Amino acid sequence: MQKQSAQQSEQSENEQWDMIIRPKRHLLDINLKELWDYRDLLYMFVKRDIVTVYKQTILGPIWFFVQPIMTTLVYVIIFGNIAKISTDEIPKVLFYLSGIVMWNYFADSFGKTSTTFTTNASIFGKVYFPRLIVPLSVVTSGLIKFLIQFSLFLVVFAYYLINTDLIHPNLWILTMPYLILLMAGLGLGFGIIFSSLTTKYRDLTFVIQFGVQLAMYATPIIYPMSLLSDKARSVLWWNPIAHLIETVKYGFLGTGQATIAGLAYATVFTLIVLMTGVIIFNRTEQTFMDTV
Repeated sequence: MQKQSAQQSEQSENEQWDMIIRPKRHLLDINLKELWDYRDLLYMFVKRDIVTVYKQTILGPIWFFVQPIMTTLVYVIIFGNIAKISTDEIPKVLFYLSGIVMWNYFADSFGKTSTTFTTNASIFGKVYFPRLIVPLSVVTSGLIKFLIQFSLFLVVFAYYLINTDLIHPNLWILTMPYLILLMAGLGLGFGIIFSSLTTKYRDLTFVIQFGVQLAMYATPIIYPMSLLSDKARSVLWWNPIAHLIETVKYGFLGTGQATIAGLAYATVFTLIVLMTGVIIFNRTEQTFMDTV
C-alpha cells in the first residue's frame, strides 16, 4: 500500500496541467493573463448581447438608431420648443444628440453591469471562468452600440458643418477616444460596485434606475453650462461625466467648457471608482452564491 501511495504521489507530481484554478488570496488578485486567455468567451458574450436583444424584432439593429432619434425629438419638442431652454445658438438636434449618445453609453453600461451577479447566478454556479468577463462583455457590446449611434451623430454633425456656420469644431475632437475610455470605465466601475451590493440588497436595483435618470439632469445634456449660475457650475464641477459631455460639445460644436483640470479630475475619479469596484467585486465573487 505504501509503495502504491508513493507511486501515485510521484505520478501526481509529474503531471502537467493545462490550467490550475486557485482561490483568490487577496482583494487585488487580478489575473489579467487569465482574462486574455478567455477572450473567446468574451467574444461569445458580446455576440450574445448584441444578437439576442434584437433577434426577434421587426426592425432589428435599426433600433440602435431609433432610440437616440426619438429621444432627441422629444427633447427638441419639450425642452427646446416648449420650455425654450437655450442651446447657446447651437442647432437643437445637434446639441441634444451629442449629449444623448454619450449618456446612453454610460447608462447602458452601468445599468446592465449592475445586475451581473443576479442575472448570471445560474452560470456562475456551474462553471468556472473569470467573472469579470461578464461585465467587460457588457461594456464592449455597449461600445459597439455606441459607435453605431455615434455615426448617426457624425452624419448630423457633417450636415450642419457643411451647410451652416453655427458650429465651430476644434482640436479637442482628438480627445474623443480618451473620453469614450473614461465613460466606459465609469460605467464599468459603478456597475460592478452596485452589482456586488445587489447580491444582498435586491431593492437597490430600483434605486439604480431612479438614480441614473436623476443623474442625467445633473449633467449638462439638456442645458448648457452657460445657463447656470456660478454656484451651480461649481457644484456641477464635481460630476465627472459633466466634464466628458462638455468636452465633447466643445470639441465638436465649439460651445461648452473643456479644461485640462476637468479631464484630470474625471480621470482620477474614474480610476478610483474602477479600482474600488474591482476590489468589492473580487470580495463578493468569493461568497455571492450564499446570498443570491
